[in-house]
Amino acid sequence: MIQQINRRSLLAGAVAMGAFAMIEGTAKAAAKKLFFQRIGLPIGLQVYTLGDEAGRDLDATFAQIAAIGYREIELPSLYDRKPAEVHAAAHKAGLTITSFHIPPVTGAGAGLNIASPPAELAEALGALGASRGVLPIAPFPANFRPQAGESMQATIGRAFAEAGADHWHRAAAMLNEKGAALKPLGIALGYHNHNIEFAQITDKNRGATNGWEILIEETDPALIHFEVDVGWIATAGLEPAEFLHRHKGRVAQLHVKDVAAGNTTNFALSMKPAEVGSGTLDWAAILPAAYDAGVRHFYVEQEPPFAIPRIEAARKSYGFLSQLRA
Repeated sequence: MIQQINRRSLLAGAVAMGAFAMIEGTAKAAAKKLFFQRIGLPIGLQVYTLGDEAGRDLDATFAQIAAIGYREIELPSLYDRKPAEVHAAAHKAGLTITSFHIPPVTGAGAGLNIASPPAELAEALGALGASRGVLPIAPFPANFRPQAGESMQATIGRAFAEAGADHWHRAAAMLNEKGAALKPLGIALGYHNHNIEFAQITDKNRGATNGWEILIEETDPALIHFEVDVGWIATAGLEPAEFLHRHKGRVAQLHVKDVAAGNTTNFALSMKPAEVGSGTLDWAAILPAAYDAGVRHFYVEQEPPFAIPRIEAARKSYGFLSQLRA
């Protein structure tokens, strides 16, 4: 009789424990909500993803972007239009322009660029409806000249490596100067990384270093924020979530960019791209780390070459991110 009671008790206890485990597991699953729904922020798109053809018919391009589900965009250029025209096309599609990549190319015929008068830059961004401007790459060194048979990517990587630490010191000083001039006009200035910033260089004062270390240490946090490009961080051989944790408070924008299997570490603008969620990066770890670091604008971006049409790649990336639980 005692044995029967013990067996019944054990069986009942096991059933109760199993039920509790199921309830607990369901609760944990429910606690992991859709990431972008949980943080209450939209998924953005850097329109660079769609290539130069995006500018041929802005109304059609922006309508396609909005139909996918994107609600905010970052612009790589003005597409040879006036800022007010671009803003009108975006507004018509239900899109908000929250950031603009300010061209680093200066000189005659360059148009709006980082050397333009601050009031002119602020007026253009204001007409777009954007309060953030980002320098997408440091100004090219004076020694920037392609060699015979050299690709543009290789030329950029070599030129920056040869320019050395002094070029990054100048870039940091320029960013501080421009940031100080733009801040009173309502524009926050940022810097977007590639992988060239992480190539090792030697500085006469600090020894072995790299461009990123100089920029992060010498730019004023009150004036300059960073737009971290996850794909280029990974291509530089760094772990994105850890990198974001390390720079908490300096990062306000993120390029959500994936890399494919077989992507190799390098510092010369070479990448094997993938649609977000189709590559090797752990987005369930990276995105919460980015939010915790201070990121409040997330833009999907993909580098060429594309395995599928660009707009389909943008759609695929959005589909993955919209269902990501983290």
